[in-house]
This record gives sequence, C-alpha cells and structure tokens, in this order.
Amino acid sequence: MNSGRREFLKATGLLAIGLSNIPLKLFGIESGKRVFSPRFGICTEITNISILESAGYQYLEEGVRRFLVPNEPETVFNEKFSFLKNAGIPVEACNSFLPGELKCVGPESQHENILLFSETAFRRAEIAGIKIIVFGSGGSRSVPDGFSKEVAKNQFIELGSKMATLAKKYNIIVCLEPLNSKECNFINSVSEGGEIVKAIGHENFQLLADIYHMRMENENPESIIKYGNYINHVHIAEKEGRTAPGVSGEDFTPYLNALKSVGYEGRISIECNWNNLNIQAGSALQTLKSQIDKIG
Repeated sequence: MNSGRREFLKATGLLAIGLSNIPLKLFGIESGKRVFSPRFGICTEITNISILESAGYQYLEEGVRRFLVPNEPETVFNEKFSFLKNAGIPVEACNSFLPGELKCVGPESQHENILLFSETAFRRAEIAGIKIIVFGSGGSRSVPDGFSKEVAKNQFIELGSKMATLAKKYNIIVCLEPLNSKECNFINSVSEGGEIVKAIGHENFQLLADIYHMRMENENPESIIKYGNYINHVHIAEKEGRTAPGVSGEDFTPYLNALKSVGYEGRISIECNWNNLNIQAGSALQTLKSQIDKIG
C-alpha cells in the first residue's frame, strides 16, 4: 500500500475498521491523489449574492471597506450584515482592505492606525463568518519615491507580524496579494510575496496567488509550486482587459495544474470586469471547471 493511500485511509478511519481495500475512486481519488476541486466564488457586492447562488458558486468575496465598513458605526455594519440572513451562500472573503491614506511604508507610515482599523475589520469579519482578508491595498503599501525599498520591506514585515497576531485573535487569515507593477511598486510577484510571508512566519499571514497579476508580470506557474505551502487564496481573470474566464478564451491550465500539484484545496475567486454579471457568471464558472477537467 503506497503512503498516500495509507495516509488517506488512516485519516478517514477506514484503515482502523479494516477497509483498506476499498477503492479510493469512490472518494474522488485516484492512485492516492485527491482530485483538484477548489471552491469557486466571485468578488462582487453582497447585493449580487442571489446571482452567484443561481450560477452555482459556493461563496462571495466582498470588500472590507464596502461590507465591513471599519470606519463606520456598528449600526451601519449591522445593516449590511442583514443581507446574509436569507442568503443561500456565504461571504467567505473580503478584499479592498486598507484605504490609501493609511500608509504601510515610508516616512509617513501609520502602523498604529492600521492596526486599529484592522481590529475592527477582523472582529466584524468573524461575526460575518468571513475567513480571509485579502491584503492588496496598492495605494497603502506603495513605496514613496526616493524611499529605500529595503527599509520599506522591513516596515512591512514588522506590520505584517503584528497584523498576524491580531488576525489570530479573530480566527482570520490575512492573505498578501502581489499586485502587478502598473498598480503598485512593491511586492509585484508571488515570489516576492512568498519571501515576505516566509519572513513573517505566522500561520495567520499567508499568500494569495492572483493569476491575472501573475500574467501581467509574466510570472510563470513555477512560483506557485515554489511557494505553494504559503498559498491560501487565489484570484483569477483573463489578462486581456481583465475579463471573465471564457471571454477571450485564455488558457489557465498551466496555473491551475500548478495549484493542483501543490495540493491546493482552497478558494478561487473571479476578480474581473463584467459586462453583465447575470449573463456571464455561469459561463465563467463552466470555463474554469472545463479547464480543470482538462488537467485531470
């Protein structure tokens, strides 16, 4: 019996009760390897949640400042949270984290204010059942002209370490999102982000692989393989016009195959420009599923 099969049977309790010969394909597993079956969602407003549910998505990804509204009173958040009471799918992640005026790095960095803002966001996220806070925030983390990138890196690691401790308090995972160089001048690749996450070294501060940004930076899928142990969330969109999967027919299979190879079992959020969400949501999901089927 190979080690992969033994570990699966042991984890499920089948080995203990003498069912070591049961075919793993009954569990969607072949040759001791799990089938690549991520959960799919869309980055959009909570008011669109019924569209996602009808199209077959498993969750919605909202915005920190739009949905968790850390700068607003509790009553404003509670009103937004009320949308979830009758929703058929959950909100499991939030992006658009820090406002540009709260600087992570540079001579005017505001770590104390960022952590106060973050605590409110994390506390409300836990109430709403949100698991992931995406840390893109290009305006906040951009390095000012003439400021040392090395000093900025150290500032960011210091902030990330404090933020991770805070996130753990509320059972939140912060996922650092590398952004392409047209949107931000700091942390532009999965490789750069992976090194930052490694330096922070905390289970509540992980890495996001955004396939759109990777393609914009011509970053190949090997970065996913190298830093796969840190990847806890994924975004996707076509490179041309940041359109939904299927619009231009772009092939994501090399990146999806890399995710499969590192055993990724998390979420994939479509973060794109929609012509008509109601019409395109279903076809975008089917495009991704068909590309996953191609990699086996």
